[in-house]
Amino acid sequence: MIPTGSSPPRRFPALAAPPDAGPYGGGMREHSRPLAVFDLDGTLADTAHRAHFLESRPRDWPAFFAAAPDDPPLAEGVALARGSADECEVLYLTGRPERCRRDTVDWLAAQGLPDGRLLMRRGDDRRPARRTKLEALERLRRTRDIRMFVDDDELVCDDARRAGIRVVRADWAVTPAALRDAQGRTGRT
Repeated sequence: MIPTGSSPPRRFPALAAPPDAGPYGGGMREHSRPLAVFDLDGTLADTAHRAHFLESRPRDWPAFFAAAPDDPPLAEGVALARGSADECEVLYLTGRPERCRRDTVDWLAAQGLPDGRLLMRRGDDRRPARRTKLEALERLRRTRDIRMFVDDDELVCDDARRAGIRVVRADWAVTPAALRDAQGRTGRT
């Protein structure tokens, strides 16, 4: 069963999908169906094997993102995304930088996840995920019903819930402290 929700819109310039058509990139959308919005890291993808790149100073961001194609899928999140596709248009909202698009699209396809738009962070945007993702959700709500938003980041989930968005907190994976800090403070994922 898929939950429902609503809230006032705001402008969101930070995350964007390119205008090209095709799976995970854009193109035609079914505006009559509600959206099921999924985060990637810690929700669909298990990042534990690459968290060590964020534990040292300076953090090794290039290596962290280069290892993303090897992320094991998180079964609970993958099942929820697949099940949501029956009633909703699936959309992926990630704090990964745009330069990771090809690897991310390939990973989504390899996991057999439903086709859907992929919204990614611009390379120069270092704002916290709780700000960029909420802005993206509010922008989406201007024209679409968001049936549910699924994310592992507690701060993002709390802000989305306060904004009136139906949230499913992805608590099926342990988010390493270094990744939590990166999401909340350094605006990198």
